[in-house]
This record gives sequence, C-alpha cells and structure tokens, in this order.
Amino acid sequence: MITVFGSINMDLIATTDRLPKPGETVAGNGFATAAGGKGANQALAARRAGCVVHMVGAVGRDEFAAPALMLLDQAGIRLAGVKHVDGPTGTALILVGGDGENMIAVVPGANGTIAAEDADAAIGAMSKGDTLMLQFEVPAPAVERALAAAKVKGVTTVLNLAPLIADAPRLGRLADIVIANETEFERLAGQDNMNPADRETALRRLHGETGQTLIVTLGADGVIAIRDGVLTRAKGLKIEPVDTVGAGDTFCGYFAASLDEGLDFEASLRRAAVAGSLACLKAGAQPSIPLSADVANKI
Repeated sequence: MITVFGSINMDLIATTDRLPKPGETVAGNGFATAAGGKGANQALAARRAGCVVHMVGAVGRDEFAAPALMLLDQAGIRLAGVKHVDGPTGTALILVGGDGENMIAVVPGANGTIAAEDADAAIGAMSKGDTLMLQFEVPAPAVERALAAAKVKGVTTVLNLAPLIADAPRLGRLADIVIANETEFERLAGQDNMNPADRETALRRLHGETGQTLIVTLGADGVIAIRDGVLTRAKGLKIEPVDTVGAGDTFCGYFAASLDEGLDFEASLRRAAVAGSLACLKAGAQPSIPLSADVANKI
C-alpha cells in the first residue's frame, strides 16, 4: 500500500508559442484548467500503475475543491485523509511553451494548512513495509515529522525534492529513497553546473555517506540512480513532447508503485521512465498520466 502525503491543486494552464523572458508579455493561444498538485499527481500515477493508494492532504471550501479531487476519486484513491478547510484550494499557474517546456508558480492555499498532526495521523494508519511518498508542496515541518514517524514505524519513504526549498538538503537525508531532477540534485550535493562525471561522483559520495537510494531524472536522457553501491541507468522513449508538466510526478508515482508491486530496482526505473515519457504526449498533469497497460505496451 502507498500513502501520499502532499499537495492537491487546480492547475490554470496557458499555452504560448514560446515562454516569456523576464519582464516580457507574450500572446497566449490557449487556456485550460486541470487537476494537479505534486502529491495528487503522484497518487494518481501510483494508482494508474495498479497500487492501492491513500491520499493525505487538504483542499479548500471553494469551487476548485471538487474538480481537484475528481480524477482521484474516479480512480478509486482513498480520500478519507483529505481534509476540507476554510479558504482556497491550492492553485498552480502554468505557462507552456510551443516546445513543451513550462514555467510554474504555485500558490499553496489549503496545502499550507498541513501540520505535524496530519503527518501523525497519516503514519498512524500505516504498517511496516508500506510506502510513504512525499514532496515539498506542503509545509516542511509536516514533511519532517512524517519522515521521522515513518522511520520509527518501518515505513519506506520516497521523497521527491520538488519544488526545491531551502530545507531540501537537510530533509533529503531523512528519506530512504530520494528522487530529484538535475537542478535539485545539484542543490542536494552542494555543487553547481555538474557534468555527467561530476554527477556520478556526487551520487557515489552521497550514497556512501547516507546509504540512501538516490535517483536523478535527466529529462530526455532518462535516469541515473544508485542503490546498494551500484549505479544504474534507464532510458525513456524518444518522443516529441507536447507538455512536460506531468512527467516528473508520473515517474515518481510509477516508480514507487513498481517497487511496491515487487519489481526489481532496474525494472522499476525503466517502467517509470517510460511512463514519464508517455506523460509528455498530452496536455495537463493528471490527464496525461498513462494507464498501466499503455506503459506495458511500450516497455
């Protein structure tokens, strides 16, 4: 079983021919809304991969609450751990350029009300061997409490270091498995502008210090990881991306689900990388998450 302790948002998405430079206004050519939030996205990905998933988070009492939960509910994710609080549901303002790249600003809303007692409640319902997935779109003290409580209970923790926050290097060391993109990993390692050789050296160094499983997603170049002293690489698919906004969360959810289902580490990485590639072929974070059968057909 997987419990996701994280954010639930509505995404407000504008498309443009290209992303604006600082201080520049560009013309948009489309607008849509879609359910999102890194926690909710990863929960849906894990569920579509085939796992039993519990979501722990918060939405507001506003017009965005119901649509933000709709796809999770339809997928059969257990939502008893989602609280409804006064004020707005979290929102993400997303610009997507013609090449599929994006710029995102996140307004926490109800996600900002997640507290230590919510972490205690989430872990209290879990058992040894379960998996807890976390990100940084809810307050860092709550994430820290959840990581600590999970360790005491023997729950495996998978922490995605996104969005990048000041506490990421410290809190990153508390998880069993850490997933980061290239920029996030540089912050974790304390080194900027890494080349591939630098990245491998840093992975070996950090793994030697902490014993953690460390995974770095590399976009079109796939993923590199270290576990039990062994470096492993996996490739996704060669695609022409439409929208990359859901790729990272899809990778995280599919990876955690694959391990939970008993796949070996290398197979889990490959399955997650393929799923992340497929998520780039449609617009929107949650609508783009592929079903398990679609991923299996591409592996």
